[in-house]
Amino acid sequence: MPDSIELVERKSAGTPNLNPNTVFNLSKATVMVVDDEPFSLRLTAQTLLGFGVVTRHQCASFDEASALLRSHPVDLLIVDAEMPGRDGYDLVNWLRRSGFDNAWTPVLMISGHTPVSKVAKARDCGANFIVARPLTATLLLDRILWVAKDVRGMLETPTYAGPDRRFRELGPPEGVPERRHDPLSRGKINLSSEGGSAA
Repeated sequence: MPDSIELVERKSAGTPNLNPNTVFNLSKATVMVVDDEPFSLRLTAQTLLGFGVVTRHQCASFDEASALLRSHPVDLLIVDAEMPGRDGYDLVNWLRRSGFDNAWTPVLMISGHTPVSKVAKARDCGANFIVARPLTATLLLDRILWVAKDVRGMLETPTYAGPDRRFRELGPPEGVPERRHDPLSRGKINLSSEGGSAA
């Protein structure tokens, strides 16, 4: 994510999601929200205002959003997956292939439901993350921060453009011991055909 979103984490034994000691500054970020439902559009934009996002673009369609994305820099795109006509999947796919400065803008996709098929469709069109409604402020902020800390590179191939779909294992979460320190990895557990027992 661009430098417009500043994150400062303080060491703490918090939850793996939104750490209460994380300080964030979204005041310099420019966020575009695309949703054909006026209430959802306003609600998401107001939630972003509560997070300190001052510059917000609100679009109700693919055409509105694509026109703005051609000429206005955006740090984050939050898009509804299901819209009439050209939907959010079409918008993200178009954006990734557009060649514009915003082509690699991080994308959070929002959907009323997220079966495996929709998650795969969001991933394949180039979205960074898909979130199911109902969307709480805490969940939205958690996902924005997740995208801000995402270290995956962007790829462009003949059949795909977007974030690297492979998640790299960067070691265990803080406070979780590495596996090589458990009894199984040290050979202290016998997994023979006789039933396995601790040595």
